[in-house]
Amino acid sequence: MINLGSRVRRAVEQDYDRLANLTYYGANIHRHLDWYSPLDWVGAPNYWVREEQGMITAAFACPEDPPHVGWIRFFGHHPYVSAAQAWSSLWDIAHGEMQQTHQTTQVAAIVMKKWFQLLLVSSGFELKQNIVLLELMPKNAGFFSAPPHIRIRPIQDADMPVVASVDLAAFGQFWHNTEHVLQKARLQCISATVAEDDSGVIGYQLSMRNPSGAHLARLAVKPEAQGRGAGAALVSQLIHSLGVGQWSRISVNTQADNTASLSLYKKMGFIRTGEQFPVFVYPMGA
Repeated sequence: MINLGSRVRRAVEQDYDRLANLTYYGANIHRHLDWYSPLDWVGAPNYWVREEQGMITAAFACPEDPPHVGWIRFFGHHPYVSAAQAWSSLWDIAHGEMQQTHQTTQVAAIVMKKWFQLLLVSSGFELKQNIVLLELMPKNAGFFSAPPHIRIRPIQDADMPVVASVDLAAFGQFWHNTEHVLQKARLQCISATVAEDDSGVIGYQLSMRNPSGAHLARLAVKPEAQGRGAGAALVSQLIHSLGVGQWSRISVNTQADNTASLSLYKKMGFIRTGEQFPVFVYPMGA
C-alpha cells in the first residue's frame, strides 16, 4: 500500500540530484554488480521513484539490458521509510506497468544482502542459481602460453561488435553484456584483450584494478573454440601484464553450475573462497 501523501512515478532526468542524495544516504541500498552507477540509468525506462512532499524516499530501477531481461540495478530507501513499505509500493506499480508493456520477460537480481533477498522472496522471486567467488594467489598461478595459432592483443574499438557477439554466444541471453555495456566496461579496465585465430576474434577478457591486484570481470570464448587454450592464454596474459610482485590476489566470479569456467579456473590455480551470491528471478509471464 502507498501511504497517503506519497506517489510512485517514473524517474526523470530532473530527479538526478535527489536520487544522488538517496544513493549516498539511503538506509538500505541494493546496487547491481556492473560498471554503471544507479544515476547512469536516470531517464531510462523501468526506473521508478516514490515521492513524498517533494522528496524522493525510495527508488527502483530494472532497465532492460540485455533486451527483455530487467536486472535490478538499484533499489534504495530513506531511513524513515521501511524497506518493506518502500519495496511494496514501488514493485506493485513497476510490476503492473511492465506486465502491460509485455517487453520485460523476466526481472532478475544478484543478491548480496539478506534483507533484499527477503523482499524478493516475499514478492514471488525464485532462486535461479548461485554466483561463486574464486581467488588466485601468486604462489598458485599457472601460466599457459597461447597456442601457435592463437594471438592475444589489446581490444580495439573495431573489435567491439564481434566481442559482443562472442559474449552472447558464450553466456546466452540472460547473462549477455551488450556492446555498449562492454564498451563502458572496457574504458574502466586495466586489461582488455582479445584472443584471435585465422577466423578472427574467438575470445576476450576484461579486468579491473582492485587494491590487491585485479578482478577478472569478464572472460568469454566462443563455444566452438573452447578447449583450445584461448581462455587460459587470456588469463595468463593478464597475470603477466600485472607484473611479478605487483599483485597479491586476482578474483573472479562465475556461476556455480558453469563447469567449463570452473574447470579452467581450477587449472589456472584459482580456488573458491566459500562466498556465493544467489541469483533470483521473477518471470513476468507468471
